[in-house]
Amino acid sequence: MTIRACDGKGRTTRSSTVVNVADEPRLLAEPRGGVPEVITTLDDFRRMILRFAMADGSVAADAERASGFRYGHEDWLVQFKREGAGIALVDPVVLAEQGANWADFNLAVGDSAWIIHDSLQDLPGFADLGMRPKALFDTEMAARLLGLSRFGLAAVTEHYLGLTLAKEHSAADWSYRPLPRDWRNYAALDVELLIELEDRMGAELRRQGKDGWAREEFSYLLAKGMEPKERPVQPWRHISHINALARDQRGLAVARGLWTRRDEIARHYDIAPSLLLPDAAIIEAAQRKPRNAREFRAIRSLNERVRVHTGGEQDKMFERYAPIQREVKPVVWKDAIAEALALRAADLPVSPPSGNDEGNAPRSMRYWQDHHPARYARLQAARKVINQIADDTRTPADVIVKPQLIRNLCWTDDIRSRDVAEFLHGQGARRWQVDLIAASVTRAIM
Repeated sequence: MTIRACDGKGRTTRSSTVVNVADEPRLLAEPRGGVPEVITTLDDFRRMILRFAMADGSVAADAERASGFRYGHEDWLVQFKREGAGIALVDPVVLAEQGANWADFNLAVGDSAWIIHDSLQDLPGFADLGMRPKALFDTEMAARLLGLSRFGLAAVTEHYLGLTLAKEHSAADWSYRPLPRDWRNYAALDVELLIELEDRMGAELRRQGKDGWAREEFSYLLAKGMEPKERPVQPWRHISHINALARDQRGLAVARGLWTRRDEIARHYDIAPSLLLPDAAIIEAAQRKPRNAREFRAIRSLNERVRVHTGGEQDKMFERYAPIQREVKPVVWKDAIAEALALRAADLPVSPPSGNDEGNAPRSMRYWQDHHPARYARLQAARKVINQIADDTRTPADVIVKPQLIRNLCWTDDIRSRDVAEFLHGQGARRWQVDLIAASVTRAIM
């Protein structure tokens, strides 16, 4: 049901939804105001900005990309909603070609909070376009702080509003034009309920005494999401299951060579690298190291075009990229492998030291137990008190503090000289996290 409350001065506040947990969730098949068209002209863009400037309250925001189809991760559609302005679907790519400037939109919404679900997915793309949110309410982080076991958008709307969303096109190629109506419907639903969620979840955060925690987390996420992303020094080491090559330097050279060549081609054709050569094929080639034509032909994944069979419309989307795939002949991979196998020993990649990754403590508990039992005991003691705090506050332990921070703390050589609160601050923990756990962790590990 829906209720209206007074703010103590006789004014009626915005309505909020109260869900009876016994009720079956209802499907919201499309936005209550209908499915909007996509804004593709500067005149329509300016009219949208005027609507949002004349409205008030928080701004629901979301974005769609073409990951899995295109090389880059730019936004191909951005969605907004504000009370009094309705839902807007915007094509940022075509508008950028016309010289659109998002500074006017920033001015129109002012200091209002942007409501985003899983903001670190969308804020970098917004920053690239020139959007500058001044405040944030992240509904996924709010769900985690409130102890929900499922925190996808559909699960959160079901929990707090008793509504499930029609979600069918999350893996679509959003660079496709024109966007079909059902895709636009999907995109609009992503922002349809965010304002109501902010109302309901904000009230629950206050009830549980976690609204201060949430404000700190939202500020942290906003700052982090708007930072320029740094490209990894060795991006090829992010190949799926690269650890399968362990200390195999020649295998790592093959993987590096294939990844580098694949990346060059993918960038040139603006196609997802995985549509040219899957990571699994790179790992298989690196393990088998084919040295002649017969051995190369025996690795089928290097000789066949990548195909995706979902049994639905997604197959047709992938087929749009078949001409590019056919342009890239297997000999490209064969030559990359041959070059890697011919490298001098001095030019082979060196595996990072085991047990320590970029200054962080090791993640393997077996390594801790076998080689550093005292540190392992210290870590277990710290984990025990954090888990107790998590139970007491009904907050997931990994939200209370990032597990890697506690591993780093317990990896310290001279732990007794360490100020736990100062260390956690230096590692990026928020003030609420430090205030909550520092004293208890200190007693546990000293």
